[in-house]
Amino acid sequence: MSVRNKPWTRQQLLVAYYLYTTELTFGQCHAGQPLIIKYSSLIGRTPNALAMKLCNIASLDPAIINSGRKGLTGASAADRSMWQEMQSDWAAFFIEVEAVLAELTASAFPDKESQIRDQPAPDYHAGERQVKTAVRIGQASFRRAVLSAYANRCCITGLSEPRLLVASHIIPWRDDVDNRLNPHNGLALSMLHDKAFDVGLITVDEKRRVVVSAQNWDDKDEFLHRTLVSCHGQLLNQPEKFLPHQKFLEHHREHIFLG
Repeated sequence: MSVRNKPWTRQQLLVAYYLYTTELTFGQCHAGQPLIIKYSSLIGRTPNALAMKLCNIASLDPAIINSGRKGLTGASAADRSMWQEMQSDWAAFFIEVEAVLAELTASAFPDKESQIRDQPAPDYHAGERQVKTAVRIGQASFRRAVLSAYANRCCITGLSEPRLLVASHIIPWRDDVDNRLNPHNGLALSMLHDKAFDVGLITVDEKRRVVVSAQNWDDKDEFLHRTLVSCHGQLLNQPEKFLPHQKFLEHHREHIFLG
């Protein structure tokens, strides 16, 4: 049986889903894309085959379908099963993906540091429970997924400097174990707006507009008014994928926002 006709292995599918969720936009899913060329070599598939798989995955994504775009029509039962598996347990998905990437990297580059995972390993405290440590491993993938959904720009200001961008949790990490790594529970924000969101100075309404708390803002602080207060009523830049869930935004408005 030729490679072309061989069923995709779970490892290969995980890599394809990793690319789709954390690295590429729909428009980048073509055989000439450098990351597709790189990863296709690692998993033993052609760039064209991997690009087609990504377009099949896109056909399962409501964000793509609802925008009027279409992927390919060849999504397999395995593709659909992994899509549901991913949506139901993002933590398990990201943890398994990162393990697969580490294994592939070790095989391809035995004498080099990982050339795939661009985030440093977290510094774990010895006393953390194993399950908490495992979930923290997936934070790098959560960050990449959220930022890539917003084209690596702050969804309020458009800031694109990666060192100043945060994959901000809508429901805080401490408050919802099940959705800690769910990209639908994330917003791409600048460090300033992430902090303002975290402490409840801003929130997002049901129409995905910025709402600024009615605080006694210092009228003399021009920077504050220009960068934060003036954002009131502004529509968020919409993500290509992982639209923030309304139930997460509602939780933020009810429990965190200083309304």
